[in-house]
Amino acid sequence: MHDFCFTIPYGLILVGGGLFGYLRKGSTASLAGGVGTGLVLILAGYLSLGAFKKKKNSYLALILETVCSGALTWVMGQRYLQTSKIMPAGVVAGISALMTLFYLYKLATGGNHISPKAE
Repeated sequence: MHDFCFTIPYGLILVGGGLFGYLRKGSTASLAGGVGTGLVLILAGYLSLGAFKKKKNSYLALILETVCSGALTWVMGQRYLQTSKIMPAGVVAGISALMTLFYLYKLATGGNHISPKAE
């Protein structure tokens, strides 16, 4: 599976969650954190997709994805430990931890595997 297949939906979920938190509770932290991080991840996903279409890997995108998901794992994990609230801190920490592991795997195995063009 290619990183952009998960990164773009992951970014969209974060944007949606940030908007939902802002609209429901007026939380500017949700708006800035969710929407900001989500947009960075969507951008990284599209960078990776563009590189894949050119039959290349975008290690910049993979590193950016790893850093964002790792930071979210740490921040939301800390928030979960302080509040013990599953939503949103526990869920976001869990999803972000899984994504961080996925990105580390992709980095360790050389990025997106590009099959040779059949002629």
